[in-house]
Amino acid sequence: MNYVNLLKPKWLITMFTITSLGLFSVGCGGDGGSHRNFTIPGVNGPTIHLQQDKILISMVMEKIQVDGGLRYSIPKYPNSSIELGPDFQSDGTLLSFSIDLDDVFSGNANQLDPQALPGGRAIPGVASGQLPAVAFTIEKFENVSIYLGPKVFAIFIPIKGMNMDNTILTFRHYVNNTRVGNLSLVGEDINGENSGIFLALDLGKYKNQLQKIASTR
Repeated sequence: MNYVNLLKPKWLITMFTITSLGLFSVGCGGDGGSHRNFTIPGVNGPTIHLQQDKILISMVMEKIQVDGGLRYSIPKYPNSSIELGPDFQSDGTLLSFSIDLDDVFSGNANQLDPQALPGGRAIPGVASGQLPAVAFTIEKFENVSIYLGPKVFAIFIPIKGMNMDNTILTFRHYVNNTRVGNLSLVGEDINGENSGIFLALDLGKYKNQLQKIASTR
């Protein structure tokens, strides 16, 4: 199923024009703060929470529908999972990741091969263009990738039909008025494939909270 024509060329031109004037209206980065997150057409989120011993990341794909929900274990991340199911508040699909801190701090990333984005393009915002990663496929989403480096945790979520012609747009992402990483919109590659959303979180932004939780486990 194709997703939706998220970013047509005319819309992109308008976006750049308005952004350059500082007038682009986007979602709030947290609790009335001045920093704002880029809003992806057809996607509600991603939202990020730190809850007890887990990092929770969720988003609603408004134009994708599934008949039922499933929870999948993430390969190489034994305590972490990804859940896909009908969104309760809309006709779309809720996609959520639950990342356990044991997996983050276990050192398993050293055993994973460095990978670029699906299809081979360099990871945006990373000097080497690669991070240790594991890729897998679930219903409606082919080649989901989880990346874990010494200072970064990232997710690539494939979405078809973005119509961005090998373009990658990257924006700062905020939680509670604090920058926690980058959100990138990844257009189709030269073969017309591998488009999606790439969310990279700076683990240093959560360093005190994460270390405090890890030290008590």
